[in-house]
Amino acid sequence: MATSSPNASERLIRNISDTALWVAIYRARESERPDAIFHDPYARRLAGERGEQIAQQMESRVSHAWPYIARTYRFDQIIREQVRQGTDMVINLACGLDTRPYWHELPASLQWVEVDLPGMIDYKEEVLRDEQPRCELQRIRLDLSDVASRRKLFQELGNQARRALIISEGLLVYLTADEVLALGRDLYAQSGFHDWAVDLCSPGLLRMLQKELPALSEAGSPLKFGPAEGPDFFTAAGWKPAQVFSMIKTAARLKRLPSLGLKIAALLPESNAKQGSRPWGGVIHLTRI
Repeated sequence: MATSSPNASERLIRNISDTALWVAIYRARESERPDAIFHDPYARRLAGERGEQIAQQMESRVSHAWPYIARTYRFDQIIREQVRQGTDMVINLACGLDTRPYWHELPASLQWVEVDLPGMIDYKEEVLRDEQPRCELQRIRLDLSDVASRRKLFQELGNQARRALIISEGLLVYLTADEVLALGRDLYAQSGFHDWAVDLCSPGLLRMLQKELPALSEAGSPLKFGPAEGPDFFTAAGWKPAQVFSMIKTAARLKRLPSLGLKIAALLPESNAKQGSRPWGGVIHLTRI
């Protein structure tokens, strides 16, 4: 997974793995602030030069940092709370360049499982080869679209876990509704999979992002998932929302909104139910029905 400078004929984002470099830059920039919300000491190294180039070019039109900071904060919050409540395994689907096992305060006995494409895992292991995680870390090279293989993996992990937390940060938006339902049902089939943390956008926000981020479609990774049902979409797969965190309200609380317009929008009341055409994004903590 190279981080060299793109040439003139090269796409800004070549494939879905490049989005991990892009998002890592936002974690790096936040970590370097004097008032940082979190400190990921590995993000800058993992993002590399190419991650910075992608972020700079993507920001030429719209500032994208604040929702990623809010998303990271809320996922951190859910992880810490569930570990306090007895989670014995965290399964990070499409883990990308996430490094929480290295810097979160985690019990040494916690099992943390990262699942992603072979190229992503290979790159990450190379960059972090001299670092030591704070818990039991296992990495699995797997394309999650391979349904038979993921079901086999889920069964193996389900047999090991008493109370597992699944996290799928930044994954579902690239799937169709049917694919999300199928994934949710495969997870629900394992009784040891107790909680699931996801991020979600409304149909209105999905259309906005599709317009603002054409590079994703051009790279063959279009944004697809923004259910009209909102967080209740997951009930059909056996999961119910336990907590719903608005991205814009979280960012306002953290003082990370970049414009007056967004700050005003954050003051408006909102519903956690169906959002329809209204642009809305959130982090959802799901539990088994």
